[in-house]
Amino acid sequence: MTTDSLDQHADIGSHRLSPLRILVLCTGNSARSIMAEALFNTIGSPLFLAYSAGSKPTGRVNPLALEQIQTLADSAPEAYRSKSWHEFIGAGAPVFDVILTVCDNAAAEDCPLLDGTIEHVHWGLPDPAAIHNDPTAARRAFTECFGSLKQRVQSLLASPGDHNASAKHLLTAMKRFE
Repeated sequence: MTTDSLDQHADIGSHRLSPLRILVLCTGNSARSIMAEALFNTIGSPLFLAYSAGSKPTGRVNPLALEQIQTLADSAPEAYRSKSWHEFIGAGAPVFDVILTVCDNAAAEDCPLLDGTIEHVHWGLPDPAAIHNDPTAARRAFTECFGSLKQRVQSLLASPGDHNASAKHLLTAMKRFE
């Protein structure tokens, strides 16, 4: 969707009719993108509906990401899985308003979903899954990454207009973190 068509799609006056649909992309879809999906779908609901995927999915969600997701009310960590962005292409695939990349690799890759009609936002965050040799440092990295994502989603909810925020306003607010 273009920025101009976002408001036509989801808003009538000041009342949103449907959530802003986001596909969160990362390379492995095992940590940052999964945590962002969970945050948008729990504390970001009803303004957002999120999915996540990876360009080269690992095939498993990092247990430390699931540990963070468990801290959210109404979250079902077992529902999250590492998947390819190819699941979101073609007939029957959800339509997205925003592609949110959370790692520099995914932001730089050619994404088959970016056909000029979907807005792109990039929130570059360090990869907590890159820490392997120190369990304490790894857990701290996941906590910090999750906290950063949570702070961003919460700030979107605190934006003027709150649950009546226009899609264009939410997109502008999301881009503040680029």
